[in-house]
Amino acid sequence: MHINRNGRGIAGMVAAAAVCFGLGAEARTLKIGLSAEPVALDPHFMNLTPNNQLTSHIFDALLNTTPEIEVKPGLAESYRALDDTTWEFKLRKGVKFHDGSAFDANDVVFSFCRVPQVLKSPSPFTLYTKSIAAMEAVDPHTLRITTRGPYPMLPRELVTIGIISAGLINDEKVKYSPEGCKIASAWPATADFNNGKHAIGTGPFKYAEYVKGDHILLRRNEAYWREKADWEAVRFQPITNAGSRVAALLSDDVDLIENPLIDDIPQIERSGKYKIARDLSVRLIYLGMDHRAGEVPQGVAGTNGKNPFQDERVRKALSLAIDRQTIVSKIMNGYAEPAEQLLGKRFYGANPDLPALGHDPQLAKKLLAEAGYPNGFEITLAAPNDRYVNDAQIAQAVAQMWTRIGVKTKVDAMTSSVFFPKTNKGEFGIWLSGWGPRTGEVSSPLRSI
Repeated sequence: MHINRNGRGIAGMVAAAAVCFGLGAEARTLKIGLSAEPVALDPHFMNLTPNNQLTSHIFDALLNTTPEIEVKPGLAESYRALDDTTWEFKLRKGVKFHDGSAFDANDVVFSFCRVPQVLKSPSPFTLYTKSIAAMEAVDPHTLRITTRGPYPMLPRELVTIGIISAGLINDEKVKYSPEGCKIASAWPATADFNNGKHAIGTGPFKYAEYVKGDHILLRRNEAYWREKADWEAVRFQPITNAGSRVAALLSDDVDLIENPLIDDIPQIERSGKYKIARDLSVRLIYLGMDHRAGEVPQGVAGTNGKNPFQDERVRKALSLAIDRQTIVSKIMNGYAEPAEQLLGKRFYGANPDLPALGHDPQLAKKLLAEAGYPNGFEITLAAPNDRYVNDAQIAQAVAQMWTRIGVKTKVDAMTSSVFFPKTNKGEFGIWLSGWGPRTGEVSSPLRSI
């Protein structure tokens, strides 16, 4: 089976197990039950895992990553640093877009020019392009990129940008400018990727149909530059309820699902028809806090008009109150690891020498008292209830642990379609969410801060 996936398996506090049904050779359409529906088929709109996983089947990037998040060739077959700020990429010859047009360096320049032009993206890809000062198509199969300063992370960040065709605007030659590229016509609209008009990449599958809320159908690219996919078609069906996803699998309505309920895994294994794929991924479940000065965050009370999250002692107390190992063993049934840093220790960019985060409720209470909260305070912890494995249950467990040290916590769990827009608008004082770096290292969330 040839299915592109970025962000596989299990990570941080949360396990994400995929279940695969052993199909016979006569089956030509693979049916996949998704835990979350992609927001768009535009590879440059909203850096969100469901979007990225889907668009990676349609659009290739200059470089790819291995399951261990090491960089490997993609549309660029090789690259080298010419000096401290200049990189040269040799592009593959003979690669065709789904409409039959030839891929060349101008398509790359056009794609990177478009990234900052995608307006109203809740999580834009500009984080991965702002280091670029200049980009030049030296010839059809040679690309030169100049960064604003020495920037060794460039190859890793290029894996995030899907390449689209400059033919979408009649192959107009584009001159790259970090201040904004100029073109004679309008930039391709996200809506035209969703309706299929512009969903034209070089990837292993072609757009066939998108019925929002029901399914997305892709068909095999018979002219793919790598080995052709095993499946003639892949049908992605959003089934956001975990129980319904497992039921769909067991009734053979779908062939593969992601993120089954942890408690349902033994039942799936007992059926004898399925294989549980387990692996450590870069997914991390974290707690975000509004620590802006001068205002009490929403959902916080009993702090005498102060923002408690500005005090390092409070933040440390909240961390010390969390028994991560209990969450792993009791809520995740062992399908996770305690989060000790922004990456699992097996990945590039992680520090294998960092000590484990401690669990010490008594020290947590002492720190709260030192910070001026001997009787604690009240907070509301916001969380999605359908995005990550056992997300709401993890939030409830954290709330109980905080309440035991005097920080009375209630949980406000909601669907991800409600949670993420509210998070982006800054409507929560403290929240539980997830993060996974496609680059395999931790600079992107730190630079986002």
